[in-house]
Amino acid sequence: MRGAIWFVVGAGAGVYAMVKGRRAAEAFTADGLRDRAQALGVGARIFREELATGKAEKELELREWIEARTAGPKQIGAAGAEQQRLGLNGPTEDPRKNTEGSTP
Repeated sequence: MRGAIWFVVGAGAGVYAMVKGRRAAEAFTADGLRDRAQALGVGARIFREELATGKAEKELELREWIEARTAGPKQIGAAGAEQQRLGLNGPTEDPRKNTEGSTP
């Protein structure tokens, strides 16, 4: 009985070593090396896309956080100055002020 157990263990180890050896030999053939290079390229592309997606999500999150902490987007530069000069930001005088001299 003991001999049969050792025979099965030995046969299993032999099959395992043969399969691993065949896979290792296939990995170093021209086709195997080409497959590995293509897999590396695909992995790098997926990593790059995930990195870009994460970067865009974090940038959006930070922009929303900054806008929430400030009073809103501020106009800086010529566009804001032009609107102020033309009176596009609303009336500059108090609308309740009586301009005719009579009291309301």
